[in-house]
Amino acid sequence: MSGFVFKQFTVTQTRTAMKVSTDGILLGAWANLKRAERILDIGTGTGLLALMAKQRSPEANISAIEIDSGACSDARENFANSPWPDISLFQGAVQSFSAVKPFDAIISNPPYFNASLKGDNDARNTARHTDGLSFSDLIAACTRLSHGKTVLNVILPCVEAQQFIAVAEQADWYLTRHCLVRTTEEKQPSRSLLLFSQSKCECETTSLTIHAADGSYSQDYKELCKAYYLKM
Repeated sequence: MSGFVFKQFTVTQTRTAMKVSTDGILLGAWANLKRAERILDIGTGTGLLALMAKQRSPEANISAIEIDSGACSDARENFANSPWPDISLFQGAVQSFSAVKPFDAIISNPPYFNASLKGDNDARNTARHTDGLSFSDLIAACTRLSHGKTVLNVILPCVEAQQFIAVAEQADWYLTRHCLVRTTEEKQPSRSLLLFSQSKCECETTSLTIHAADGSYSQDYKELCKAYYLKM
């Protein structure tokens, strides 16, 4: 599949290593973007999260960062062909990205494989492995590009999520919402949706199941993502 059609935009994905995934859709629909006037998408890939954020917050100023040239080509095309061609795209590493003003909300579906076996596709390795963007580097960039009330939204596999939480807390980013995602009721959670702030507070923990017993999308998943899918 070379493209993915949503209600208000289409995602071309012919040149990116990482295609549209349930992880990205989950994060884009779940992320806390309330009252955010400036939003940053780190590792935008096809531009999915930036587009989802713009649909939710059309008045917001949205910037997207992507290091891979193929993914940037897809994202640039997707932004231009969407109702929101004003989304800004920066090609390069977030470590070298600078902004005139800090961001109110940051979203990221980051690489998470650490010291694991790689395949032959360099672009896919960059997108999936932490060599070019470690958790520490990501948190440092978020700190540098934020202000005291900025929120950070991330999705990770559950094991890596615990590692990320520990790194974040060392840099004074604190978990405020945690949604444990499982594919079916019978399975253990496989993904963690994480919301961080720079103020300590009690963490709200919830859960979400993607598929009902018959294999269809669960009512909770439909409710979360109904603004984006053409059919559910």
